[in-house]
Amino acid sequence: MAGAVICKEGRDMDDREFIRAVAEETNLSHAESADLVRATLETLAHRLSAGEVRHLALHLPEPLRESARPQSRQERFDLEEFVRRISDRTGLNLQETRNGVLAVLRTLRAVVGDEVYDHVLSQLPAEFRDAAETGS
Repeated sequence: MAGAVICKEGRDMDDREFIRAVAEETNLSHAESADLVRATLETLAHRLSAGEVRHLALHLPEPLRESARPQSRQERFDLEEFVRRISDRTGLNLQETRNGVLAVLRTLRAVVGDEVYDHVLSQLPAEFRDAAETGS
């Protein structure tokens, strides 16, 4: 499967399947879901250390890796600001964006596996994990 990534703990999933999984969970269109996935990964890259972004990118399907590029400096912001930034970029309302971000996080966990996902979340406030696990 071209562009697919096979992770030791995660699922074999290419970028189209990743986007489709988000679209199915959120009832957004394919185009909206693709924009949302890319914007979420790009915003996540601003929130994580450069080393963590590089590590995460190694576990993503090839076409999505370019969305997870290390930034010159790590920013600190909460889940509300994270969602607002993505909403501004995608044009989705805040509720659609929040639901979409949580779907991206859950799909990310399925793709990269628990160990990589836990490393990513260790650099984020607990509210990210709590929201992704509870779906709210």
